[in-house]
Amino acid sequence: MVVTIKDVAREANVAPSTVSRVIANNPRISEKTKKRVKEVMNQLGYYPNLQARSLVAKSTQTIGVIMPNSAYHAFRNPFFPEVLRGISMNAHESKYGIYLSTGSTEEEIHEEVLSMVNGRRVDGIVLLYSRVNDRTMNYLEESGFPFTVVGRPSMNEERITYVDNDNIFITKQVTNYLIELGHKNIAFVGGNLDFVVTIDRLNGYNMALKEAGLPVTDAYFVHEKFVNEKGKDAIRTLVELEVPPTALVTQDDLMAYEIISHLEKLNIKVPDDISIVSFNNLSLSEHSKPPLTSVDIGTFQLGHVATKCLIEKIENPETLPIRITIPTRLIERKSCAVKK
Repeated sequence: MVVTIKDVAREANVAPSTVSRVIANNPRISEKTKKRVKEVMNQLGYYPNLQARSLVAKSTQTIGVIMPNSAYHAFRNPFFPEVLRGISMNAHESKYGIYLSTGSTEEEIHEEVLSMVNGRRVDGIVLLYSRVNDRTMNYLEESGFPFTVVGRPSMNEERITYVDNDNIFITKQVTNYLIELGHKNIAFVGGNLDFVVTIDRLNGYNMALKEAGLPVTDAYFVHEKFVNEKGKDAIRTLVELEVPPTALVTQDDLMAYEIISHLEKLNIKVPDDISIVSFNNLSLSEHSKPPLTSVDIGTFQLGHVATKCLIEKIENPETLPIRITIPTRLIERKSCAVKK
């Protein structure tokens, strides 16, 4: 037998409209009444028909989460499960579901966002990346559809709500950390200039070198695609330069793990021969060999706060755009050493 809202109301000795307001978490209903109604719902095994409620409210109670590439590739990077943990926790607290993107190319991702927006399949969108001149972000801004971004937009940032780290500042700090250890030849490995995060981190890296009176060398910047496609050969080219780097700033921990593996095969030891510092502070970083010095970027908080901002925009369309900066922290471990 299907339990209805009237059954709950009769058992709790309240009006059916009161049960509806409890389900909607209406602030006008006292906590005492909410507690009693929820206890009855649990006792009777009543589950609200959220889909029907959404049709009435013209809301899906769902947010779209857009990743920079397919879920298969994204979930190979522990950054995404952690940022999604932050998103899902806030969404759950606010009674929103999550719709994950599945597109594997820029075109597929864009078409999926068009479908989400025009088909009203979601109430708002969280972009988990910021690409330079991104047509999807431009479309969302022009359409007026609620969205937030994890990362700094490449354009019109004053008109877009986004959550980010101060990537210029923290990368400058990280590079200065290596300079203070005595390193003068420092490379930046693993960036992709299609993404704003790489541009910001590269700017911070360059600023630190220039302020220390050290040269900025093009050969010391290695694009992630060369590491991904050529692996050990890309790293070999770097360390066989006439003046090889003695320290590396890497784009993220996964890239750092791969580089350490390639260096091992080239009989180059970390940190005895070369120091490495990275970003994200994944849970595996303290257990890698050697334990990896890494910047904790607050991955969970990035997702949690971006979702909070999005839901505020959905429920109050007049909310003004804001930037929220999540603090970072350098975690020193064993992958960096004083230059001998």
